[in-house]
Amino acid sequence: MTFEGSLGELESIVKKLETGDVELDKAMEYFKKGVELSKFCHDKLAATEESVNKILAENGDLMKFVIKS
Repeated sequence: MTFEGSLGELESIVKKLETGDVELDKAMEYFKKGVELSKFCHDKLAATEESVNKILAENGDLMKFVIKS
């Protein structure tokens, strides 16, 4: 699973839920999947930020890298 693929799927789920034409059980399935995708994307961004900061620290660069969400 890639970040970009997960984000695209999450955006698709949000659009489906925003229509209001989804049955309750299906809406709950979409919601659950959306929460899982959101967590995956958040965790991926956090890991990427940590990796970038580690690389910068190893190369003596004192500037901290922060991903703005």
